[in-house]
Amino acid sequence: MSWTVLTFIVLLPLVLVPYFGHRAAKVDWQQKGINWVDGLVRLLCKHVHGLDVSQQIPLPATGPAIVVANHVSGVDPFLLISACRRPLRFLIAREEYERPGLHWLFKASGCIPVDRTGRPEKALRQALRALEQGEVVALFPHGKIHLDSEPSLKIKGGVARLAAWSQAEIYPVRITGVKGEGKVALAPFIPSQVQLIMHKPLSFEATEMKACSAEITKAISAEA
Repeated sequence: MSWTVLTFIVLLPLVLVPYFGHRAAKVDWQQKGINWVDGLVRLLCKHVHGLDVSQQIPLPATGPAIVVANHVSGVDPFLLISACRRPLRFLIAREEYERPGLHWLFKASGCIPVDRTGRPEKALRQALRALEQGEVVALFPHGKIHLDSEPSLKIKGGVARLAAWSQAEIYPVRITGVKGEGKVALAPFIPSQVQLIMHKPLSFEATEMKACSAEITKAISAEA
């Protein structure tokens, strides 16, 4: 095999990946590399997970919003990204945010690290600032992967506090049909037939945080 042919084989994927990523991208994340990732994520969710790409979370065109969902696998953030036409600022555990090899991606895409053993309030303040600037914040209120087959788990109170402080509407989504439930790194590559069940937006006053948590739990649970 000549060096010319070998070089072509090596370089071809490096050219095709950005090309197809750029063509499939639907959101401008203000960074070309992240836009490519956006497109690749949408292709993955459509062709590997059977996601109906016409099914979109009904976010406002501008202004703050909070997206919440149940968390069953590592593919869940990809599914939410694919169902939105705006960038999402995900709250993620700091240990995941600082994971070698992925830190640059999480930072470039605007993820907000949560220190679950120290000061989670810092992440909430950062998320509140994002909402005040008209951005969309996304989080999994169980705080970790939680399957329907497991004992019930109380959702974290942070989402209710964010909604009360910012007066942003909450858009609950229930994720079903993921074949790689419970898996993280492998889940995106296990073929599925995913369905996203979207509920009407929720809004609450500062005095209604308990009711807010109850409504979110109902919307993202198996009984929804």
